[in-house]
Amino acid sequence: MTTSVQQIDKILEEVSDLPHDLHGCGVMGDEVLNAIVRHTKDMKINNSAETGSGKTTLLLSHISNHHVAFSIDFGDSIGVVRRSPLFNSATTLFVEGPTQKTVPIYKFENKLQFVLIDGPHGYPFPEIEYYFFYQHIDTGGLLVVDDVHIPTINNLFDFLMEEEMFDFVEMVGTTAFFRRNETPLFEPYADGWWLQGYNKNRAGLDILAEYTIQWKKNYKNKASLNNKIRNFDSEDKQYIKINRNNPYFKAVKSLFPTSLKKKIVKLLS
Repeated sequence: MTTSVQQIDKILEEVSDLPHDLHGCGVMGDEVLNAIVRHTKDMKINNSAETGSGKTTLLLSHISNHHVAFSIDFGDSIGVVRRSPLFNSATTLFVEGPTQKTVPIYKFENKLQFVLIDGPHGYPFPEIEYYFFYQHIDTGGLLVVDDVHIPTINNLFDFLMEEEMFDFVEMVGTTAFFRRNETPLFEPYADGWWLQGYNKNRAGLDILAEYTIQWKKNYKNKASLNNKIRNFDSEDKQYIKINRNNPYFKAVKSLFPTSLKKKIVKLLS
């Protein structure tokens, strides 16, 4: 931390005392501000990021050694922070512009110990922010998602509740706190939908069967099939490993030629 725990508590009190109409976009409630301090007090926050600007920016400018706020100055949301005597400008960078444009092109050079998603709320904008943030969240780092009562953001919340990379910490009002665990990073440049908890828990056996049938149909030609087996990529292997005991997968796999089944067994042994 750049500031002592006692100083953070004092800053929290002063930030909480600021008016609820601090700017025209609405501000974070006191309960959430308290939760941010509570969950970060024993952490070393070297790098953090948020979408949006307001009371959280003032607070994080003291909690974090290097904070980046992606925001537009709608309703004077940036201006009022910059003018505040509580703002620690030495630690904070504003990246101004629509987060749909700024977050994807920003070069994150270090792992993030804290991320707050509270930018544009329309679909799929929070998901865009999540995609470009999750790759950089440090093990043990916090991911905070605001306004999960909005149906489309609630979809992201539901996804995260079953995402193996994150542990649910708590819900404060309509703000969800998650912590990044040691689960390996979900590859951001592949597919692997069947590896994600949300899909594994919902993909009906009919979907798995259709996937398997299509997989077989695409390689009717023996030469093409043999070439496919020789060039199995990691996702093909993972799919078969995960679903090898699925009853529907077993039933459809029975349609495969014996030679193919033997090759698959050998490949995965």
